[in-house]
Amino acid sequence: MSVQTRPFFIVSSGRSGTAMMERLFGAFPQVEMHHEYMVHHVQPAAVKYHMGLIGLGEATHVLRATHGAAVHYSESPLWGDSSNKLSWLIPVLDRMFPDAKFIHLTRDGRKVASSYFHKLGHESYDDRSTAAMQRYYDSRGELPPPPPEKKYWWPLPPRGHVQEPEFLTYNQFQRMSFHWAEINRTIIHHLDAIPPERKHAVRLEDLVARGDVRQQFLNFLGLPWDDRVMGLLNRPHNVSRPEDYPLTREQSEQFHLIAGDVMHMLGYDRRPEYRVAY
Repeated sequence: MSVQTRPFFIVSSGRSGTAMMERLFGAFPQVEMHHEYMVHHVQPAAVKYHMGLIGLGEATHVLRATHGAAVHYSESPLWGDSSNKLSWLIPVLDRMFPDAKFIHLTRDGRKVASSYFHKLGHESYDDRSTAAMQRYYDSRGELPPPPPEKKYWWPLPPRGHVQEPEFLTYNQFQRMSFHWAEINRTIIHHLDAIPPERKHAVRLEDLVARGDVRQQFLNFLGLPWDDRVMGLLNRPHNVSRPEDYPLTREQSEQFHLIAGDVMHMLGYDRRPEYRVAY
């Protein structure tokens, strides 16, 4: 690790502006910014770590070969990765980078689950890939792991998890709702061990709408205000036209049964579901 380069990690559920963060921080010359850096290596390791299939040592080995090497050879004062995959690996990252900063980026879970379902259904929790992952997990090492394609590597409830039996009956939307709740629970739990000066939580909705929140966001990383920030937050970089898919009544009921506690924890239960418009 370079003594001049300090890493920071934006952790979230995904579908929460993580790709936008690469464009935003990439506008600063003092930042080397990435989105889902080395994802085909990191995602399987992250899922295995969360599900108890590998331990701290093996997970550290993967991240030393990816993030550790990248930070070491970076020539920028700040090196960042915005990735939902890292959300499962916070203890590993903290062990490797004791001065790293963490940003917990959240978005209303109703919009996240809907976005996954309507826009990334081909690569997240589809029936066939989830069944393959479940067979691998249940085999306890007797079957080879699935290939490192995104569609396979989404966490199942670890053994003993309160939702483990119910998960087997979930449809794709319910699995995506579980993902949003589980990943945010995990982030909150692991960030509890991080000192206050090295962590920052922000809602995407507030980041877009409030100037004081944007300023605090940049202040946390010691970055100056740049007038381009507002423009970069106005529209997702990979969307040409606004698309909004409010939950159906059935989806809303399913979502709140699975993720209602986390909605309350993050303060979203007091907010009506908003419409996407930009």
